[in-house]
Amino acid sequence: MLNMVFLTNSWLTSFNQPGLCITMAMLLHYFLLAAFTWMCLESVHFYLALVKVFNVYVPKYILKCCIAGWGIPAIVITLVLIINKDFYGNGSLSESHPYSNFCWIQDNTVFYISVVAYFFLIFLMNTAMFITVLLQIHSVKTRTQKTFKFWKR
Repeated sequence: MLNMVFLTNSWLTSFNQPGLCITMAMLLHYFLLAAFTWMCLESVHFYLALVKVFNVYVPKYILKCCIAGWGIPAIVITLVLIINKDFYGNGSLSESHPYSNFCWIQDNTVFYISVVAYFFLIFLMNTAMFITVLLQIHSVKTRTQKTFKFWKR
């Protein structure tokens, strides 16, 4: 959906309908945050599968992932809309090209908080999970090699 909204955004902006533009900007923002959130959930799943292998049963795991994956971005979008719906709007990249308009976040502060900071937090989480998984794999490999050397002797 992120790709679909991104590709149709410029074309729909050409209709000069403020409501349509706000909707497209909001959808683009939502699906971008949802993609980031699902990326984070993948790293959590990766961690659970490779580090916490045993006793990891989480009741209604998929439902909880879906609520987090689709709900957290919805909360962010709702907060932005509650604060001011005019944060979303038409931003022109170039006046000489009629199809260069793009509906997106108009306020830099909102952009940096709701997109850049959000991505940065998820990037930190993914990095932490990745390092933890690497350390776990390395420790398993080291223990296996020590056991092999012990039995070889």
